[in-house]
Amino acid sequence: MRIRTIAVALAVTAALSACGGGGGTTAASSLRIMAPAAPGGGWDTTSRTAAQAFTSVDAKRKVEVFNVEGAGGTIGLAQLAGEKGNGNLLMTMGLVMVGAIEQNKSKVTLAQTTPIAKLTEEYEIVVVPAASPFKSLADLVAAWKADPAKVSIAGGSAGGTDHITAGLMAKAAGVDPKAINYVPGSGGGDALQLLLGNKASIGISGVGEFAEHVKSGKLRALGVTSPAKLPNVDAPTVKEGGLDVEIANWRGFVAPPGLSDADKKALTDTVTRMHDSQAWKDALAKNGWIDSFKSGQEFADYLNAEQTRVKGIISEMGLVS
Repeated sequence: MRIRTIAVALAVTAALSACGGGGGTTAASSLRIMAPAAPGGGWDTTSRTAAQAFTSVDAKRKVEVFNVEGAGGTIGLAQLAGEKGNGNLLMTMGLVMVGAIEQNKSKVTLAQTTPIAKLTEEYEIVVVPAASPFKSLADLVAAWKADPAKVSIAGGSAGGTDHITAGLMAKAAGVDPKAINYVPGSGGGDALQLLLGNKASIGISGVGEFAEHVKSGKLRALGVTSPAKLPNVDAPTVKEGGLDVEIANWRGFVAPPGLSDADKKALTDTVTRMHDSQAWKDALAKNGWIDSFKSGQEFADYLNAEQTRVKGIISEMGLVS
């Protein structure tokens, strides 16, 4: 009897050890990262880059990235909310999702998630196909004023960063933001296909999504939304092009609701170690991403403030009623 009791105790101890004493994010456990958009876009790239950085820190950890497309990430958001208490799941999100929640009148909001960390910021870039007649932002503005409907703008989700950027640029140019012809996609990959197929007049996305194609000559950059020229992009700022617009997209991680304190701490610590890795630092430099790491309550407070700010912007632009 005593031998059986000892055996049971050892089995329980081993089980607890395997799952971190009740937490779900130990060094040897698996981790799933949801990219709530199509492959090829910013959330997908961030998710897969982070996955590589996670395994660089801990080669034993299995990291899986999967895509859930649609509605500016709000379909994925709803799925995440249904994973209550799952300490082995992260979802990549950001400014795009904040706007999409308002635009799509999503019943599930970011209040039904556990904020983990803000990771990066990235400025937007305005590009045209190589054969485009638009050689500068001045050419774009002239066409916009002549007939906004004839200038098709390829970008990410409706109400997201790309859409907001287009609206702010139109407003700065004296064009009604409600009149612009914005063609939303599930990610930067959709916009890229339209541009390379010469089926869109201009494209707006994060610098990292179009920079390679600008360097190859397939696309031409008209401007970037940074306060000063970027070292890795041969383009003026949008302000230098005559439009008083400056905006940066940001991305981060949230987890399902209802996490235990132990799982929340374990996830935050795991993401912090990933952020501190050389692999992640190299990825920031390669992609032109700005390190803007915030975790825990600092990120939760930032997220609350962003929701208020973005709702005000898109309401003013007439993107939501």
